[in-house]
Amino acid sequence: MTNRIKELRARESLTQLDLARKVGVRRETIVFLEKDRYNPSLKLAYDIARVFGMKIEEVFNLEG
Repeated sequence: MTNRIKELRARESLTQLDLARKVGVRRETIVFLEKDRYNPSLKLAYDIARVFGMKIEEVFNLEG
């Protein structure tokens, strides 16, 4: 699974720590997500998508 978190964070001027705090995880979790080394739970994927005002499918490529 690939994602656009880094790109979307940059667009919103959010640091990894900012995003982590908004979704209730550690900064390291965001680091692993951005490097495609961690697959989020459905709740976390939803929370991240909500921060960016998007659908899960717009943030995460479920086929990659």
